[in-house]
Amino acid sequence: MKYAILAAGDGSRLMQEGELTPKPLVKVGGEALIDRLLRVFMANDATEIAVICNSQMTAVVAYLDTIQKAGDIPLRLMVKSTPSSMHSFWALRRWLEDAPFILTTVDTIFREQEFTEYVHTFRSLTAQSAADGLMGVTDYIDDERPLYVDADDELQITGFTDTSDHPHYVSAGIYGLTPRCFEPLSRCVERGEQRMRNFQRSLVAEGFNLKAWPFSKVLDVDHVSDIQKAEKFLSL
Repeated sequence: MKYAILAAGDGSRLMQEGELTPKPLVKVGGEALIDRLLRVFMANDATEIAVICNSQMTAVVAYLDTIQKAGDIPLRLMVKSTPSSMHSFWALRRWLEDAPFILTTVDTIFREQEFTEYVHTFRSLTAQSAADGLMGVTDYIDDERPLYVDADDELQITGFTDTSDHPHYVSAGIYGLTPRCFEPLSRCVERGEQRMRNFQRSLVAEGFNLKAWPFSKVLDVDHVSDIQKAEKFLSL
């Protein structure tokens, strides 16, 4: 199974609040965010893990370069500054175009057992060509600008919206996709789109078969207070 991690953001909100450690190296429960994802992905049969971080993250680049050279983890590292997470995803495409893959942002916190179940479901769906994507969702809403996910009773995704009168699910920032997704992604880049949510909307608009997979709770580490929230969540 291939995995990818978007770690090219600058972590500006954490820095403004006094956390000067680059976000990928911020520790939750004594473990750096990037290390946690690498460990979880390896526990779920990672054959390759593609990571992108920006060129200003010299400490992160040096750290990941050491991991890559050690050879214990099948890591592919790209160092590139991009204007958005969607463009970071686009930059990683050369390593993801030949097989289904799972993509997350570096600060995504989830329960490991749930993630393993998610991976198994994604593998089963793609092996049967039963879906073009399996998007992680959650009914836990703690984001400043959540992306609401509309899905029917069979968890078929019908839309992604910025607002919702009756919210049920929001995007969890966990994306299981097949290489077909790069066709609409290329069109998003050509149109000058800037956000992952616009890419997700384009998948629905172009008729992609997307399923939702509900996680009980998923957190993002955007603020210093989120570190404590994440530690408490993982300790339960």
